[in-house]
Parts: sequence; C-alpha cells; structure tokens
Amino acid sequence: MTIPTATEILDLLTQARPRPTSEAPRDARGIYGLFDHTGTFRYIGSTASSAETFYKRIHQRHRTGSETHSHYFARMYNTGRMWVDRTDPETAMEMQTVRRLRQAFIARHCGCTWVALPDHADIAGLEAQVISIAPPEMVAWNRRGMAVYDEPVDLVDALIAELRLSPVERTALTRQHDRLLDGVSATKPAVGRSTGGVPPLPDGPFRFFALDVETANHDRSSICQVGVACVRHDASIETWVTLVDPQTDRWMFSGLHGITNAMVQGAPGIGAVIDVLDGMLEGRTVYQHSGFDRSAIRAACAARDRAEPAWDWQDSVSVARRAWPELQGNGGHGLASLKAHLGLRFEHHDAGEDARAAAEVVLMAEHGTRVAVKPWSAPVDDDVLDDGDTGPVSVPTTTIRRTVEPVATPIRTLPTVDIHAAKGMIRVPVAADGTAFGPDLARNGYYTVGAKGAEEKHASFDAALDALTKMDKPRWRRPNAAGNWGIVSGCSWRDIRKG
Repeated sequence: MTIPTATEILDLLTQARPRPTSEAPRDARGIYGLFDHTGTFRYIGSTASSAETFYKRIHQRHRTGSETHSHYFARMYNTGRMWVDRTDPETAMEMQTVRRLRQAFIARHCGCTWVALPDHADIAGLEAQVISIAPPEMVAWNRRGMAVYDEPVDLVDALIAELRLSPVERTALTRQHDRLLDGVSATKPAVGRSTGGVPPLPDGPFRFFALDVETANHDRSSICQVGVACVRHDASIETWVTLVDPQTDRWMFSGLHGITNAMVQGAPGIGAVIDVLDGMLEGRTVYQHSGFDRSAIRAACAARDRAEPAWDWQDSVSVARRAWPELQGNGGHGLASLKAHLGLRFEHHDAGEDARAAAEVVLMAEHGTRVAVKPWSAPVDDDVLDDGDTGPVSVPTTTIRRTVEPVATPIRTLPTVDIHAAKGMIRVPVAADGTAFGPDLARNGYYTVGAKGAEEKHASFDAALDALTKMDKPRWRRPNAAGNWGIVSGCSWRDIRKG
C-alpha cells in the first residue's frame, strides 16, 4: 500500500462525506478529522497507538471520554444541559444522565472522516504534517484553540424528546445547567446514598411548606421519592428532595417518574426520612396537591406501626379552586392544568418539582393572581392498536436543593374546602368526545392506562383510576364506535357515583 502524502491526506479528509462516529472503522488506523454539529471541520487527529482503531479513538474516546482531557467531542460539548463538573463526586449520579444526553447528541449531530494507513506508516509524523498545512479553522479544536460551544438548544430539546427522558432525568439536566450558570460546580447537599443517611434540611425560618411524594407501585406506602418546598417569609422557595428506598421489587410507575429500583439502592428508608422531616414540619402548615401525599405518608407510618406525624395538612387544590373557579370544567385544578394556565415551570412527577409547584400555586393565590383562561385544548383521540410497552430508560439522580425567587409578597390565609364532600362519589377523567373512564372498560380482565409505550395493565378499576390520577395527562384504552380499542386522552374530570 502506497502511503499518501500529507497534502493528499488533507484532501481526502476534506473531500469525504462526514460519517457518524459509530461508523468509524473498527479494524483500521490512520488519520481522521472531526466535524461539529454544524458540519464544520474542526479537528485533526490520529490513531498513533497500535492499540487504537478509528472506532475506539473517535466513538469511544472523543465522544465518551473526559470533559477536561483531549477527548474533544466530550470537551467541546460540555455545555448547557450537557455540562458536568467531573471533579464533583456529589453529582456523580446526575452526571450519568447528562453524559448520556451529550453522547447521544454527538452520535446524532457530529461526524468524522478518516484515511486508513498501514501499520508501518509514520502515523504520528504524518499527523503533524497534516496539521501544519491545514487552514486554522480546520484545526480550531487542536491545542484548545476554540471556546466550548453554546448549547444548541433546539437540537437538544428535540433529542430530549426523542430519548423520552423521564421527569427525574430532565430535572437533573436543568439542575446541572443551573449550576453552570451560577458559576459553581454544584450545590453541596449530602448525597447520603453510600451511608443511607438523610440529606440535611435547609435552614429556616419558613412560613409554610408543600410536600409531594412518588411511589413505586399502587401500594401508597411504597414511597420512592419525597420533595419538600420550604417557603420563606419573603416568598422565596428552597426545595429539598431525596430518593427513598421502598424496599420492594414491584416497580410499576418507573415509566411515569423515571425512578427505578437500581436508583434507590443505598438511599434512606421512609422511616428515617419522616424522622428528619418531623423535626421541621411538626405542627407546621404543609400543603399537598390533593390528598394522595398525606395518604402515602399515613400508609408508610401504618406499615411501620408508628403514628402519623402531627403536621397541619392543607390542600393546594382547594386553594386553587377558590382562587380560579373559572377553571372548573375547563381543565380543572390539577398541576398539569395549572401549569398551563398560570405559566408555572416545572417537571411533573418529580417530587421536588411538584412540591415547589404546589407552593407557587398557594403564593399566586395569596397574591390574587388571575390569568386569562384559555379553552382547554381538546386532545386528539390518539387511537393505537398495538400493545407494545417500551418505557424510558432511567438513569440515577440524587438529592436536589433548589432556590427560586419570590413569587408573591402580600400574604393572607385562604381557607380550605373539602374536595370530596359528596360521599360515595369518585372523580374520573373525561375525553374530548364526552366518554369517561369507567368500570366497564376492562379488556381480557385488565384496565389499560397510560401513554403509548408506557402503558400499564391493572386488574382492578380502583388501581387503574389511582394510576390515572397520578398522570400529567390521563390516558386510557377504550373501544371507539367501530369497536376498535385505542388510547384516548382526558381533557377534564367528572364526579360519578361509585358502584
């Protein structure tokens, strides 16, 4: 094989069409070029070591390697929601989510070209010659001659949607981005996963709190995440969150919140979490959005033969109903509806995010905030006839502490109302065509609820309805007029008599 000159190698690298990093040859060595997400030639390198191939060097090192060494894709795209501080051990779990996104971004949007050379060629010498004759823009990454990119927001948004990242994973990305903007490696809560300890609580004083939990399954005592929003007298909010080990092998809601059994190994048990929270919440006002969260704490206490803590539970749903009565029948007062109508920004089904949203609802109601109510968008009857279930792949997260600016300043107490005053009634979701989820929708002995790809089958109507109440948008499978079973989305809720 004739060894090409440096000029010929440079011409071959620039004339070839860039290929995805995963297509780099696994059985060849030589000189290669790297292209950024805009298709611009940015780096020239080589597989000078006899132990490396193009694939190993480009796809396995440049794409997945250290952000601070000569692994140029990893370094140049250590930015925005793809940013980590590799030296901070307390965010190690979140780094896995961030790196998964970054590596997928590079594999999808960046590229490479290569010129294979025989093993006896002076690959390192040829590399130096090619770099010396290359235009400056083609070697802008070499010797770190170019700043890290700004995040390509639109491309990252699309990729997050395509990867179907869970609420827990998306929140981890946002936290890392916030840390980058704050100019710090990370906030420093105690992770507690290796020792089983509960993270330290934020310092008060606080005026009131909001609490949210996520569970592993329909057993309300199976709490796997707890979040508390701590509201100061200036209406600023500090959020505390921890994973919890429910000590169960029955994980049914991982597709909803993204938490898995592997993620909670080493996390504290709910008993230890309640012990710590009780010191801060005893006798204090604690808001929940509906009655689920208190019932979960009560169930966890009952399972451990201990008394329910003496917290002054209040309901932010009741507060929202009094503040925005016009939403009744027009989207309702669930967090998903309030998010759209009040402009709230949070990741639903993350306990810390949901707790903060509930606290913001109370603050906005106290302030007398009113919004122009938009008609609730009628969802498309997204009939699907396949029964495949491919839920999102989850990556561990860890403890969160997040502070947000004040939402409101005037303070007044709003009375709460009983949201289940009519005994014997249950609330069910209603689709745009007026059909409601009901006990007659079992198929082959099961009720099927959830979005396509994250569907759940439940043997009882109560269990299926319980799952629907936890969803950002309730979805269930029912027959249409032609008798074909498909998924519909709920656009409102209706009270019906049970039984």
